[in-house]
Amino acid sequence: MQRSLLQLSRLGASGSLLALILLCLGWEIFLSPLRAGGSLLFLKALPLLSPLFGILRGKRYTYQWAGMLILLYFTEGVVRTWSETGLGQVLAATEVALSVLFFACTITYAKYTAQRYQSANVA
Repeated sequence: MQRSLLQLSRLGASGSLLALILLCLGWEIFLSPLRAGGSLLFLKALPLLSPLFGILRGKRYTYQWAGMLILLYFTEGVVRTWSETGLGQVLAATEVALSVLFFACTITYAKYTAQRYQSANVA
């Protein structure tokens, strides 16, 4: 069961991170930019690229710090869900859902891989 939970959390983290990157780009360029024609807010997707390869490769340390990074996107999503209307509000709520999923998956992965790293340090 622990092995399937690890695989599920790894898949969930990878999928939600990729979806969040695409959401940030699509939201600020095409779907509901702050200004007509797009805005530079699409650059908010750049920090999400830094943990991407570590998450895809299953690096435990990346899961740990990326779980803290995602809290910025959660906060932005909550604020914009509260302040925007229409499509922008739906996109912000989607950002909140994806960041919560990513956070839960990173915490789960870090928790269940800790035993493997602790036993390696003892030996």
